[in-house]
Amino acid sequence: MADSTHRTDPRGDGWQGPRFVVGQDRDGRWLAVEIHGLGGGIFRSRADALHYAAAETGRRPDAVRLATEPVALDA
Repeated sequence: MADSTHRTDPRGDGWQGPRFVVGQDRDGRWLAVEIHGLGGGIFRSRADALHYAAAETGRRPDAVRLATEPVALDA
């Protein structure tokens, strides 16, 4: 059984790409949102959101990106 925390790109070349976006919502709260909608949360600070996203991705340098637009948790 494949580990769901390590998704690969369907291209089959092993590239995993970003998994989390970290940014603020329209109310100024810091969010870490899993790109595929499977995880995320609201955090006290940017540092806390980045810490969570990094821990969830095994600290892969390419797995977390900062948003340039407001982000939202999908309901």
